[in-house]
Amino acid sequence: MAEKYQGRYRIPTARAGWWNYKHEAAYFITICTQNRNQFLGDIANRKMTLSAIGQIVDEEWKRSFNVRADMNLIMDEYVIMPNHFHAIVIIGENKYNVRSKDAMDSIAAPVSGISRRSNGFGSQSKSLSAIIRGFKGVVTSRAREIEPLFGWQTRFHDHIIRDDFEHARIAYYIATNVENWEFDTFYQNIE
Repeated sequence: MAEKYQGRYRIPTARAGWWNYKHEAAYFITICTQNRNQFLGDIANRKMTLSAIGQIVDEEWKRSFNVRADMNLIMDEYVIMPNHFHAIVIIGENKYNVRSKDAMDSIAAPVSGISRRSNGFGSQSKSLSAIIRGFKGVVTSRAREIEPLFGWQTRFHDHIIRDDFEHARIAYYIATNVENWEFDTFYQNIE
């Protein structure tokens, strides 16, 4: 059957196949609006003014950390731009990502004919993707009450932050994103 479609209808994942996105780590994420429409606000004189939808994004991003308290999330630097959103989110150690110290626990042992391992297919809960999926869903629901055409791009970009230097560089990029808007990859002059 796979030969029949020759990969035409399967979009490969943007996530790193070698990484479990439930793991304790810092992640740099970027989420863009559909077609990069400037739903989230405007920048004038190097100042971002949030639209009503941009305010929803701000409220729901902050709320995400309270809703998912069991994941031990830490809100780091973030910025809402006219057509995208950057953030550093840190997933702390929690009951969903504690790595077992027992070597036997890493081997799937059948219990009543059912493997203890979950499969790799479908949506994974308590992961970075689950956080973003929930955030995008609630923002979309609220935003469409204001603007029925509001939407996000279907995916999001992530980068696993590997050290303190990289974290500082990305945090600086986020903090200065508004003042560097005209040079941004996502910049669109719509005057």
